[in-house]
Amino acid sequence: MENLLISACLLGIPCRYDGRSVKAVDISALREKYNLIPVCPECMGGLSTPRPPAELQADGRVVNREGKDVTSNYRAGAEATLEIARREGCTLALLKEKSPSCGSGIIHNGKFDGGLVPGFGKTAALLLENGFEVFGESQIEDLLK
Repeated sequence: MENLLISACLLGIPCRYDGRSVKAVDISALREKYNLIPVCPECMGGLSTPRPPAELQADGRVVNREGKDVTSNYRAGAEATLEIARREGCTLALLKEKSPSCGSGIIHNGKFDGGLVPGFGKTAALLLENGFEVFGESQIEDLLK
């Protein structure tokens, strides 16, 4: 069975910035097809749960709502995730959409107003740069084909 890197919050692990999970997708079919390898790049980058929400800025920095630059945490988490993906032999990742870390294709606009823009979170971008195929939770059906 192939290994699939997956955002831990999608498995029901309460590691999101608000201390919750987002187990909004049915992953039972994924468990039949893949060995699921959970990761939370933000926690692996040294951020606590809960934590102030953060958004990716147009200049590439990640800043939390309190104005603190947490880019180094996001970079460290992305690098740790890449290391795990390589070690576990993953080629695919299912990541939480809109996240400044895991977002794939669309992320928050950096203004903390709920707006969205095209883009990739730090971890999703690093995985893509290294040849991994990245999916958001709305694309789960593509992984089941």
